[in-house]
Formats: sequence, C-alpha cells, structure tokens
Amino acid sequence: MMDFDAHLAAYAAHSSKSRGRRYPEPAPGSRSEFQRDRDRIIHSTAFRRLEYKTQVFLNHEGDLFRTRLTHSIEVAQIGRTLARSLRLNEDLVEATALAHDLGHTPFGHVGQDVLNECMKDYGGFEHNLQSLRVVDHLEEHYGAFDGLNLSFETREGILKHCSLNNARQLGELGQRFIDKAQPSLEAQLTNLADEIAYNNHDIDDGLRSGLLTMAQMEEVELFARHRHAVEAQYPGLPGRRALYETIRLMITAMTADLVETSAARILDAAPKSIDDVRAGPPLIRFSDEMRAQTTALKRFLHANLYRHFQVNRMRVKASRVVRELFDAFMQDPVLLPTDYQVQGDVMKQARKIADYIAGMTDRYAIREHKRIFSLDQF
Repeated sequence: MMDFDAHLAAYAAHSSKSRGRRYPEPAPGSRSEFQRDRDRIIHSTAFRRLEYKTQVFLNHEGDLFRTRLTHSIEVAQIGRTLARSLRLNEDLVEATALAHDLGHTPFGHVGQDVLNECMKDYGGFEHNLQSLRVVDHLEEHYGAFDGLNLSFETREGILKHCSLNNARQLGELGQRFIDKAQPSLEAQLTNLADEIAYNNHDIDDGLRSGLLTMAQMEEVELFARHRHAVEAQYPGLPGRRALYETIRLMITAMTADLVETSAARILDAAPKSIDDVRAGPPLIRFSDEMRAQTTALKRFLHANLYRHFQVNRMRVKASRVVRELFDAFMQDPVLLPTDYQVQGDVMKQARKIADYIAGMTDRYAIREHKRIFSLDQF
C-alpha cells in the first residue's frame, strides 16, 4: 500500500489516521482518503453550480470576472503551495478549498444575508453550515448514503464558523466550537488562503470593471508599494501586465509572510500531533504588520468596491429576488418542485425552501423569479 503521509510533518493531518467517515467504506486503494474527498467534491452537482454563482459581479456581467468556481480553484492553488511549504497535507487543503463555498447562495453575500433574514424564525441560514449540509445530505450520487460521505477532517475544514446552537446539534464535528478548540492546521491554512485569494482577485475584477481606478488603489499602502516595485523593474510596462505583476508580487508577499510567521509559531508551540494542534492556540497566521496591511486593504475594498453604487444596485435587485422567492414558496409550497414540498411541518418546509434557493445559480434564480412573477411567463 502506498504511504501518502511519509513526507508530512507529525502535526499534519495524516490520511492514514483520519477520524473516518459517517458511513464506513473500504479504503480507496490507489488514492488517499483526502484525495477521494477531493474527487467526490469535483464531481458533485453543487461544485458545477459554482460556475454560475456570484463572487462580486453577476456572472452575466462579464466573461472574465471571478465566479465562486474560479475563486475556489484559486484558493486551492494558493492553499496547496502554502501546505507544501509547511509540510501539511496538500490533498486535504485542496479538498477543503474546493468545497468551502458549496453551500453559498446565488448573488454572493447578499443572497446569504437575505436568506438568513428570511429564515430567522426557522433556524437561520449559515452558508458554512449549508456547505456541510450539501456534502452530508443534499448531494445524491450514491446508493448507500445521502451526501458525499466525506472524511471528518474535510468536513471539519468546511465548517469554518458555526453558532453554538447549531454546533450542539453536530456531535463530534461541532464540539470544537463549544470547547473553543482549533481545527487542523490544514483548515486554518485554507481559511487564510481564501482571504489571500479574494483580496487579490477582487482588485483585478474591480479595476477590470471600472468601479475602481488605479489612482484609488494607490491609496492602499500594500498595493502602492508593490506597484512602485513593478514600475521600477519594468518602466513603461502596459497597464494590464503591470497590474498582473503587482498582484503577483502581493500574493507572493502574503504567502511568504504567512509561511514564515506560521512556521515560527509552530516551532514555538512544538505540536507533536494533530491532537496537540486542536488543543493549542491558532498557529497559522500573518505577522502583525501584514495583518494590519491586509485589514486596510479589506476595508478599502469594502468601502470602494463592495459598496459601490453600481454593486449596490445589484444587491437591491438580488435581495428582492431572494426574498420574494422565499415568501412566495412559503405562502404557496405547491409552486415548488415536488421533491421540495413538505406536508404539515412549517420548519421542515422552510428548510427545504432554503435548500432550494441556496442551490440556485444566479441565472436560475432570475429565471425562477420571472416564471413566478412575470405575466409574460405563462
């Protein structure tokens, strides 16, 4: 049998020591347990839907803007690089990165916020918990079980945040939120790879859209420093190429800082196993200086891109689509496909509606809204 863990540090997540799956299965043979998780995620229906779910801009607004799918791929690429540098399990990081947004609603964060408001009397809506619900229950590929039956470690990494009330209902998986313990280093790392990815690709998309200008970006110290370094090395380099070089340097700086800082923290804490990691403090992090710079960048993007009036127009329309769909389905469940209709249990019916809406792509949600509310759609 192949030893998939031979190159890993003692504190990494070893597939041979996985806590297992909800439904026991034979060993995967030529793949590690986490490689099998990754493959199941890639072949899932929810993963394909990410191609048509908003990151910042609606998918139909431009062919080159990031979607949830391309974002997830970028997170996986950055995560694997970081994992290799720290001798962590690349396959687990990749699986977690590719699955982390499977439960995301259409229309980005606004869809999530509105659906949570709609569900406030029915248990709320958390997109991390929905991602877990997708892989545990909603995917229908196997005869022996619902969901994808992923390993404990991948499911742990998917569930980045969770309310205490929901954590109490998740058994072993939710216990760390109750105990305030840590997940694996791979889960901690994927969380920051996600941040590195969206901080940088949102700059690219914001400039491409024209909602951000280069002059505005020069106000951000982290961007300006690397932009000037590119100008010094490549005088007169055309705009798009200069931007790509700047973003490349920013990603390199962030990843190098994270690896250096995290390696030092791991050395100081000296965990001897993943159990030591879970019992200790967070070990994967940026330096204080880089954390301050990335926080400033996020605040800039929030004020100048995510709350730009043109993005706000999309937010208002998207909010209306999600809210009106939810209200219509709750008032008349017969409008739903038969599989989503529940008789006599309003709580279960609301959750089924949340599942249905969360699973929609942007364009499907728009079409569904037209089918229900437009008099032209008979």
